[in-house]
Amino acid sequence: MTDMPAGPVWVKSERQVERERVRRARARRSASIATASTVVFVVLVVWVVTSSPGWPRVQDTFFNPEHFARALPDVLSGFWLNVKIFLFAEPLILLVGLAVALVRSTRTAALFPVRALATLYVDTFRGVPTLLVIYLVGFGLPALRLQGIPTDLTTLGVIALTLSYGAYVAEVFRSGIDSVHPSQVAAARSLGLSHGKTMRFVVLPQATRRVVPPLLNDFISLQKDTALVSTLGVLEALRQAQIYASGKFNYTAYLVAALLFILLTIPMARFTDYLAERTRRRRGA
Repeated sequence: MTDMPAGPVWVKSERQVERERVRRARARRSASIATASTVVFVVLVVWVVTSSPGWPRVQDTFFNPEHFARALPDVLSGFWLNVKIFLFAEPLILLVGLAVALVRSTRTAALFPVRALATLYVDTFRGVPTLLVIYLVGFGLPALRLQGIPTDLTTLGVIALTLSYGAYVAEVFRSGIDSVHPSQVAAARSLGLSHGKTMRFVVLPQATRRVVPPLLNDFISLQKDTALVSTLGVLEALRQAQIYASGKFNYTAYLVAALLFILLTIPMARFTDYLAERTRRRRGA
């Protein structure tokens, strides 16, 4: 039995090889320049800061290793509460935002009152600072003394964050829904799908993929804003840092809290950038 002749083997041309070599050289040169400039900039900033007259006092007040080690356990325990608040609030915000976006996207005349109420909700809670919403919910709801109103401060903080961020997420979802071309809806309806099935199987899957990066940006902000519930007296990271700073007259605990938030938000930010870049490549941009 004779072997089948091998097919033609594709070989890069000399021009293609040279082009790839030049691209790699440019990439290495750009990376080297970027690294060198970054190192020079960082060294310059460190030199300016550490050579300033007030640096010894600032170092002792904000960058004290001893106070850092002492404050870390309490601030870290409070930070886990920030994470829990974020994990509870995030799915609630997604549900509220999606529901409001769907209501605002309807064109049924009978649902005009509900649509107007959803618009009022978005306009109100996007216009009021999140801190004021936390004050109004945290101190206002318990003052009503109605049966069933929660009195737990953490729960009230989650409710306030959900109301505030739900308005922003609703607009993100609505922009994603509006970005789907009307021909998609027309094609689905021509196939006999109802409005509900069209939204479920055609519009929402496309809209959700498009709004993932902005949604993650909102959730990065949400993770930071969980510190605002400290105004209600919740013993989260910022509150623990405040207690330590007021007792020791040293602000290194705030640095501990800041680093903990950074360690959580930076990976989320890079993941958001990765998804945005992947979306751009899929669109051929």
